[in-house]
Amino acid sequence: MPRFRRFLLIAAVIAGLAVLFHLINVHGLEPIRAQVERLGVWAPLGILFLRGVSIILPALPSTAYSLLAGALLGFQTGFITIVVCDLIFCQAAFLLASNYGRGPIQKLVGEGAMKTIERFSRNQLEGNPFLLTGLLMTGLFDFVSYAAGLGGIPWRAFALPLLASVLLSSAPIVALGAGIFSGGKLLLIGAVFGMFALAIVASVIQQRMRKQKGSDA
Repeated sequence: MPRFRRFLLIAAVIAGLAVLFHLINVHGLEPIRAQVERLGVWAPLGILFLRGVSIILPALPSTAYSLLAGALLGFQTGFITIVVCDLIFCQAAFLLASNYGRGPIQKLVGEGAMKTIERFSRNQLEGNPFLLTGLLMTGLFDFVSYAAGLGGIPWRAFALPLLASVLLSSAPIVALGAGIFSGGKLLLIGAVFGMFALAIVASVIQQRMRKQKGSDA
C-alpha cells in the first residue's frame, strides 16, 4: 500500500508539471506569472512543499522545481525558496535516517532508492567534508542526505557542507529557469558557467568514487 501511494504521488506530480509546461508553451509565461503574483506567498510555499516532497521521496524529479522556481518566481525569490527548502528537507532526510535507521527509510523510499543510498553510505563520508559537499552538489543530494544520516555522521559535520552545497548548486539551476523564460542574457550566461562548474564537480566526484571503490576491492 505505501508503494502504491508513492506511485500515485509521483504520477500526480509529474502530471502537474507536464500540464504546467504545456500551458507555458501554449499561452506564454506572463499570464501564468500574473496568476502567481496574485497567489502571493502561497506560490513560493507551494513550490517549497513540492520540492520538499521530492527530497523525502527521491524518486521524484527535484531539479525540475528549481527551474520552475526561477521561471515563475524570478531569480531572487526562486533562489531563496529553493535554498530554504533544501536546508529544511535535506536535514529532515538526514535526521530521519540518523534516528530511525535503515528499515523505516527503506519503507519510505523503496528498495531501489535504498540501494543507491547504501552505496553512498559506504563512501566514508565522515571526516571528508569536501567529498560530502561535492556529493551534495550533484543531482543525487537527496540520496546523499539519507546516506549521511545512515553513516552516523554528526549533524554539525553535515550541516555546513549542506549549506555550502545548497548555495553553490542552486543558483545556476534557478538562474537557468529565470533566464530561459525571461530572456535575461546575463542570467543565462551565469547559469551556463554555473552548470559547467557543477558538471566538473560531478566528474571529479565520480572519479573519486571509482578510485575508492577500486581500492576497497
